[in-house]
Amino acid sequence: MPEHYQSRFLRRAPRDGSTMNLKPTGLERLHIDPILLFLLLCINALGLFILYSASERDTAMVMRQVISFGLAYTLMFLIAQIPPKVYQGFAPWFYSIGVILLVLVALVGQVRLGARRWLSFPGVGSVQPSEFLKLGVPMMIAWFLSKQLLPPKFSSVLTTVALIALPALLIARQPDLGTALLVSAAGIFVLFLAGLHWWMIGVLSMLIAAFLPVAWFYLLHDFQKQRIITVFNPEADALGTGWNIIQSKTAIGSGGLLGKGYLQGSQSHLHFLPEGHTDFIIAAYSEENGLFGIALLLLLYTLVIMRALVIAYQVPDNFSRLLAGAIALSFFVYVFVNAGMVSGILPVVGVPLPFVSYGGTAVITLMAGFGILMSIRTHR
Repeated sequence: MPEHYQSRFLRRAPRDGSTMNLKPTGLERLHIDPILLFLLLCINALGLFILYSASERDTAMVMRQVISFGLAYTLMFLIAQIPPKVYQGFAPWFYSIGVILLVLVALVGQVRLGARRWLSFPGVGSVQPSEFLKLGVPMMIAWFLSKQLLPPKFSSVLTTVALIALPALLIARQPDLGTALLVSAAGIFVLFLAGLHWWMIGVLSMLIAAFLPVAWFYLLHDFQKQRIITVFNPEADALGTGWNIIQSKTAIGSGGLLGKGYLQGSQSHLHFLPEGHTDFIIAAYSEENGLFGIALLLLLYTLVIMRALVIAYQVPDNFSRLLAGAIALSFFVYVFVNAGMVSGILPVVGVPLPFVSYGGTAVITLMAGFGILMSIRTHR
């Protein structure tokens, strides 16, 4: 393929086989990247430290989170043993099954707290199919684009957009705007890394802008519209929809440089801060540890993203590079959206802070993605 048809991200791949002559370390023989593993363990340890305070010393909750971490690491290890070529071949099936399950959710799914997001299977329990698409969409887009001449033609770009939009709209309809955003971002990142002409980016931007009024009037629910309006003026409904953002910003601001001290946060421990152990846990952490504490956490997140991008840069085939890059940037979206909604610059959409917020589903999904990254890294 002529070089001028390749995007910068793809044409710098080490295609001469030079990376395949490196001798693997002990952990790499087990298909585990030691640098990435160390960084993840650091974030997990800090996350348990934060959760213990944010949950008001609820050791039972912390132990449940430890169990979730154990299951997630086991899944990561198992996924890392499977070569990337297997994921490449399975990608269309995984995506198709995920979309079919989303359709079933819309038809016969369980309704909880006003949202239809779950399917019940006898002997298995409830399953949330939208979680599968966080990996299924980038795998499918990477599979599709890896078979095209890159940068992709406009017809291929439109096909890619349709493949992203189908599950995203089904998820948004549940309604689950946060997951729809994450799924869309994962697919768009693959498309971006494949290389796009500026005029294509302009056309896609105009299409998205044209779709926004349609989404506002026909897709978003009233409470979702109110969350968006609240971002611009939370004081307009200080005791209602604006309460979360106001209390969150108060907690962040009161932390100062060094914070009030571990277990000393007044906003979270006096119950002014809602969901202090889940979506708004970074506000509770900021109040107790201040700017320096937040800087440490963001540094760890940045190092994880950088390591994931290095892995994407070093692998020799397009599918693995596109998928690895999308997983890295999707992790960034998790962090950015959660920090943005807690600090009041984005609407509250229910995106957890990776490996810090309480909850097992997001932890397992994220670790599955890192398992794929380690497979890509160690099966070169």
